[in-house]
Amino acid sequence: MDEKMFCFQCQETARGMACTMSGVCGKKPEVAAMQDLLIYVTKGLSAVTTQLRKEGRTIEKEVNHQVTVNLFTTITNASFDYDAIQKLIEKTLVIKENLIKEVRDLSALPDAAKWNGSIAEYDAKAASDEVGVLATKDEDIRSLRELITYGLKGLAAYSKHANALMKDNEAVDIFIQEALTKLLDDSLSVDDLIALTMETGKTGVDGMALLDSANTGAYGNPEITKVNIGVGKNPGILVSGHDLRDLEMLLEQTEGKGVDIYTHSEMLPAHYYPKLKKYQHLVGNYGNAWWKQKEEFEKFNGPILMTTNCIVPPADSYKDRLWTTGATGFPGCRHIEGAYGEMKDFSPIIEQALTCAAPTEIETGEIVGGFAHEQVFALADKVVEAVKSGAIRKFIVMGGCDGRMKQRDYYTEFAKALPKDVVILTAGCAKYKYNKLDLGDIGGIPRVLDAGQCNDSYSLALIALKLKEVFGLEDINELPLAFNIAWYEQKAVIVLLALLYLGVKNIHAGPTLPAFFTPNVLKVLQEKFGLATITTVDEDMKLLIGAAA
Repeated sequence: MDEKMFCFQCQETARGMACTMSGVCGKKPEVAAMQDLLIYVTKGLSAVTTQLRKEGRTIEKEVNHQVTVNLFTTITNASFDYDAIQKLIEKTLVIKENLIKEVRDLSALPDAAKWNGSIAEYDAKAASDEVGVLATKDEDIRSLRELITYGLKGLAAYSKHANALMKDNEAVDIFIQEALTKLLDDSLSVDDLIALTMETGKTGVDGMALLDSANTGAYGNPEITKVNIGVGKNPGILVSGHDLRDLEMLLEQTEGKGVDIYTHSEMLPAHYYPKLKKYQHLVGNYGNAWWKQKEEFEKFNGPILMTTNCIVPPADSYKDRLWTTGATGFPGCRHIEGAYGEMKDFSPIIEQALTCAAPTEIETGEIVGGFAHEQVFALADKVVEAVKSGAIRKFIVMGGCDGRMKQRDYYTEFAKALPKDVVILTAGCAKYKYNKLDLGDIGGIPRVLDAGQCNDSYSLALIALKLKEVFGLEDINELPLAFNIAWYEQKAVIVLLALLYLGVKNIHAGPTLPAFFTPNVLKVLQEKFGLATITTVDEDMKLLIGAAA
């Protein structure tokens, strides 16, 4: 049977190779094709902006934002809306055509920069040999190009969230656009692309720093917080995804309305920020990681706002209660518009919430988080003393993503089996595999230190670097610290590249390594960085902790 699409950017890709008939995520072939074309025209636009900068021209901030939104829209589980993606392509081409008129040396531009088809031509262009993953014939070149592309998508996500808080780093935007342009350059060798991969990791650190500064500047430094996981008696709105600015606007507009606001999945860390936790009607976190949303959204009873990726195609029973905003979209679901810096109007969601029953309780109790870098630094003396006394033997980073695969139960079992003198550092929705296990504490230091969203992985890097400084070590790999992380989509890719750039070695990743790694590319990563996949709890416990489970 002929392939209808080719996508292997996430961990749950079909057969561990590629989705070729329909996406495991629910993405249809026609949507995959438009996403491929959106990436193609975004590379074309980037080639134009890169050439204009070489010619001394300054690029407007709005153009940079368009590039990041385009990349973010193609992240796994973000937009399933064919028409919305076509509109982005059309808008991108208009921007590019206006800019290309100012390019003095048109001969320096690749074909992607010169193409300007009508909407009627989009499907044919998307199906052509020039567009999509398989446009690159050499497998190793393709592997590295896609690794960089997915890293750039993750980096764009960080930038987009910072942009929503009116923060920019033009150097990050310039790098994204230059890197996208280089991905069109057939003269680049494997070695050139490996170097570009490391540059992507370096800029990934800068992008993470930008978002961390934007979040803490707007909402304060996260602090240790107990979060309710039960429900109240008022009707509620459930906010999922990652966008703190969307949540803040909704909190402002629902204050005093008799509507409770709940976070879901990666929005849990919103409770840790002083400026957000002041809202009394931000009452708790409902549910678990993104992949359980079908059963949990059904029971929530009220409207759900998806602010970023992590959408699971909704059941008809609650589809009329699922709203999207930003880069997200799903056919048949209502979308809240709003550009950077604008106040979005959430009144339609609020009106719907007031007609709904209160959420059905699915669990009770509290979970503790808020261990971002400043909070951990405040505990540094206590942590150092615990390490020196032997009370803490080791830290293990178990951040990243959760997902549907049964193999991911490994992370729950690994956490349960850890010796009681080992502390978990986490960020991302992988925490839901173990953050409700009641693993206890070590002298008052919780054994699960939750730094926040996958977007907050920067905190884990800063904590590691701070420990290195405190213990007077030359190499981060000399720390009593191991990495056993889970991945799912492209934000995890940029986190991995950032860690590699920072010199972290012997990272274990799972439940499987990316399908876009060819044997040759994987060999380079294994030999240079010691990258490995998970095996069994017993074997990995011996290797990473030095103890049997």
